[in-house]
Amino acid sequence: MPLLAHLFAKGEPAGELVTDFIQATGTAMREEPLCQLGLRHFLDARTATVMLARRGMATLTLQAFDGAGLARLPEPDTVIFTPSESLERVLAGAAAARLVSADNSGAVRAALTSRAVELTPGTVLRRDGSREALQFSGFCGSLLMLKLQRRLPGNRPSREYRLADGQMVGQAAGSPRDSRIELAAALLGRMDRVDAAPFLAAIAEEEGGDALRWQALRECLALDSAQGFATLCRIAADAADPLAAPAGALRAQLLETWPQLAETVSCPAS
Repeated sequence: MPLLAHLFAKGEPAGELVTDFIQATGTAMREEPLCQLGLRHFLDARTATVMLARRGMATLTLQAFDGAGLARLPEPDTVIFTPSESLERVLAGAAAARLVSADNSGAVRAALTSRAVELTPGTVLRRDGSREALQFSGFCGSLLMLKLQRRLPGNRPSREYRLADGQMVGQAAGSPRDSRIELAAALLGRMDRVDAAPFLAAIAEEEGGDALRWQALRECLALDSAQGFATLCRIAADAADPLAAPAGALRAQLLETWPQLAETVSCPAS
């Protein structure tokens, strides 16, 4: 930890680390043109990311942003908050950005505020990703940043809100495990695998991320309405369950649209 803290303190240790890394990597690639970089990396027309180190839920990455490519993107109309905390240090380049904050991230409607941030070499930002998001608004050329990020423990989801009014428009599982199971649940639904309904009902009622449980419940309802509705009722009846309120609202909506569902299970309508 002292070494990591040193990278984000005043001075040039971060720049020296990255300079040494680029020089060593460049030399190796010139000597072996067909070699592959033994580090996880990502590249598209606008950004390039290289993971320098990883330990547990923490990663250290080098990120480059192409200002010209990002300038061609439309203005964002949503903001995404992720269950993480991060330190970001600008190594080279400059950009204008907005730090968007949510006073009540996790609610169906969040109170959003933003403030302007100027990113220049040496700038260090510390963010709680569950309630703070950085959005670029202008570049002067390209930007190079060193980022230390730690995913927060637990299964809290990433949440997306509309900038205009703070309305939640989507959420995704906060852990790779939950993301994989969410994808599997969606695939089972698209395949009309009715035999998977008991499995999905069990996921919806077990302890885990709210986003994963809700996705499993939706797919169970679509595959087997009787079993899905019974599961929905049990969740709505458990006041200690964080999904009780949305489950109760969905139950009322379904009963209003299809009153016959009340006959499939002993489930109070309120």
